Amino acid sequence: MSGKQRTIGIIAGNGLYPGTFVRAAKPHGVRLVAAAFKGETEPVLEKQVDALKWFRVGQLGGVIRFFKKHGVAEAIMAGQIAPRNLFDLWPDLRTLKVLHSVRERNAETLFGAIADELAGDGIILLPALTFLEDEVAGEGLLFGPEPSERDWEDVHFGRRIVKATSALDIGQSIVVRRGTVLAVEAFEGTDECIRRGGQLGKGADVTLVKVSKPNQDMRFDVPVVGPKTIKTCREAGVRTIAVEAGRTLFLGKEEIATKCQEGKITVVGF
Repeated sequence: MSGKQRTIGIIAGNGLYPGTFVRAAKPHGVRLVAAAFKGETEPVLEKQVDALKWFRVGQLGGVIRFFKKHGVAEAIMAGQIAPRNLFDLWPDLRTLKVLHSVRERNAETLFGAIADELAGDGIILLPALTFLEDEVAGEGLLFGPEPSERDWEDVHFGRRIVKATSALDIGQSIVVRRGTVLAVEAFEGTDECIRRGGQLGKGADVTLVKVSKPNQDMRFDVPVVGPKTIKTCREAGVRTIAVEAGRTLFLGKEEIATKCQEGKITVVGF
């Protein structure tokens, strides 16, 4: 048996995801090396990992060199980095190569091309749920009050619609009310979709349904629900949140439970 310690590189985006992954991975005895991004990654991560270096979004070549220097053979994308940021800053030659290789520039194609670029240097991208099985949504009532039969009807209605829109790469979230589609997520992101749907639904019996894409690449862009999602729903008047069991990640479960209880927001898995 080899005595070499397993080293995992973290491509660390924003929010709770990187820290949640670190806490879940440490009991497995792995060494953690993080590529952090200015304006995205929480600075506290530097104290939680074995090595960290700051980059601008778009410096893929630098990230790969940093990982190889530290013996990284596996990496994970933890936390969102908005794809549009790849265009806002100065991409290096490796990033330009990635951008040139994709015709449709969406999260899946861009991150898929980045995964291929990493693999070319011997770095395998791990599934985004690695070590996080305890944070993945189950089925039935998960947080908050028991849903009504009518609530479940909207959940199943929304699920059918959003599975179709996500297959077209439009978005993975939808807001519905009593069999009517109020808002569909697109480039603006989930929070803006929630706000628009809540405003149109006037805060009455509004449901958010969030799914993975058909044939979702589970290495990146997996559906995530965190305390911020609950806060946005409460402010918008969304009272029910439905997520796909086994394919949705909860970040900050204790805080989610508290916010759902306080705001009387129901979260279910289907």
